[in-house]
Amino acid sequence: MSLLIGENMTGGYGAADILHSCTIAVDPGEIAVIVGPNGAGKSTAMKAVFGMLNLREGSVVLEGKDINALSPQERVSEGMAFVPQTSNVFAGMTVEENLEMGAYLRRDDFSGTMEQIFELFPILKDKRRQAAGELSGGQRQQVAVGRALMTQPRVLMLDEPTAGVSPIVMDELFDRIIEVKRTGVAVLMVEQNAAQALNIADKGYVLVQGENRFTDAGEALLANDEVRRSFLGG
Repeated sequence: MSLLIGENMTGGYGAADILHSCTIAVDPGEIAVIVGPNGAGKSTAMKAVFGMLNLREGSVVLEGKDINALSPQERVSEGMAFVPQTSNVFAGMTVEENLEMGAYLRRDDFSGTMEQIFELFPILKDKRRQAAGELSGGQRQQVAVGRALMTQPRVLMLDEPTAGVSPIVMDELFDRIIEVKRTGVAVLMVEQNAAQALNIADKGYVLVQGENRFTDAGEALLANDEVRRSFLGG
């Protein structure tokens, strides 16, 4: 059984279903990537797994426990962390204050975790006293991921983490995501840069119109002629 699985998820916003029996799963120390064309339901699938969308059918199970009835806040308490694509930092707060906000549920000394974040993202240590709103797009993404990691999650969920950043910054963020995975955290990610994302993925899901079109290892999907032709630009 997977650490986290959203199984046969059907649902959407209002009366219209966007997801149709969609299944997404991730295991500890694994990167699972959701790719597909615009409007495929990628971010909707993530939101459904995190409890931001009511499902008409299907279930979300974390470590064998059905969490369908839990709110997003309760899912954070269960070990899930979600980084949205936009508005994901407190712009008026410093980098350090943003990270401290990530530890709001903790009652222990979290200084060690903050030092781990600074080791993962050295630029954040240099800019710890600077307002997050003054940072570059790539640096703000590092703050957002760092704040999520302050909760010490078992599952880190990232919605388009490289949106709007340069290719160099994208490569750096992917390197950091690989480092997070190596600590045993399960990483579930929606990504528009499909080929690059599948290159670091242990598992990939190609969604089309809210349905699973292909599910395989990242390497296998990259080698699949139909996937390359239809979704990766050749």
